[in-house]
Order: sequence, then C-alpha cells, then structure tokens
Amino acid sequence: MPAGPSRTRMDDLTVERVLRVVEAIPSGQVVAYGEIGALVGVGPRLVGRILRTWGAGVPWWRVTSASGDHPLLARALPHWEAEGIEVAPHGRGCRMARFGTDLEELRERARPALAELDGA
Repeated sequence: MPAGPSRTRMDDLTVERVLRVVEAIPSGQVVAYGEIGALVGVGPRLVGRILRTWGAGVPWWRVTSASGDHPLLARALPHWEAEGIEVAPHGRGCRMARFGTDLEELRERARPALAELDGA
C-alpha cells in the first residue's frame, strides 16, 4: 500500500519522498527500485530516474533491481565493500535474500521524514 497519494510525475515532493526513503536504508542492506516506489506511490522507473538525476547525495548504491543486480555495480562496489555487501556469484549484484532490507522496518525508519514532508 503506497504511503500517500499516487504520483506519476517527477514533482519536487515526489523527488524528496524518494530521496528520504533511500536515506533510510540501513548500511549493509539494499532495496529494489520497485520496493521504494511502492512505499512512496510511484513506479520503479521513476525511482531510477530520480536517483539518476538527484541521487548523488544519498546512498544510491543501496538501490538495486528486484533480483539484486546493480546497474552501476563498478561504481557501487567500493561502497558495498565498505558496508559488507557481497557480490553474488553471477557477478551482477547481490543476493536479495541475504542483503535485502525488511520493508516494514524501512517504512518505520522513513516514516518521520515522510510525515514531515506530508505535513502529518
């Protein structure tokens, strides 16, 4: 269930909501684009576009595909190594079963920042 109204546009509020959820991902864990999208009410492609455009100041390396693959793995590797995220044997990303964050925990971690934006 989305945490707020559905957004399909890249407006300032949507951008900020995505960035705040990414900031709430615990070190050493990853979340899929679609999982972030589900939390803020947008699709995974919009999450990716927001991170590509405005994500330099947040831990973008903690956001992967649903299978754990990372489109910028070479750039993410130093961060992953520092946080203990291991590359899966196929070499394209990590194992979501091992490094994927608990979504309810992420929702709770992000709740104060999202509530601040939504005026709740």
